[in-house]
Amino acid sequence: MARRDVRKMIFASVYPLYIEKAEKKGRTKEEVDEIIRWLTSYSQEALEEKIENNIDFETFFTDAPELNPDRALIKGSICGVKLEEIEDPIMKEIRYLDKLIDELAKGKVMNKILRKNI
Repeated sequence: MARRDVRKMIFASVYPLYIEKAEKKGRTKEEVDEIIRWLTSYSQEALEEKIENNIDFETFFTDAPELNPDRALIKGSICGVKLEEIEDPIMKEIRYLDKLIDELAKGKVMNKILRKNI
């Protein structure tokens, strides 16, 4: 079976899974949105528009107004792969987002998730 290219997956199809993962652990959609806005610099309105337009992950990150420079502070592994070892730039952005959502679901405080005062 061929592996799906995650970069071409529709962001709107994964977004509800981020929210579900967070809510199962007592976190909120608003916190998920805050993380996404921090990472991409999208406004809430622009984020909602991207979701409504069913764009893929590659377009979602390519069109982002500005990727947060502090995202380089995100370390560790996601899906068994160290973030520092991911070479594909879009895959790295997708995995950064995955890692931040994991941190949210694990109960980390927002200031630490958003790399404030590190």
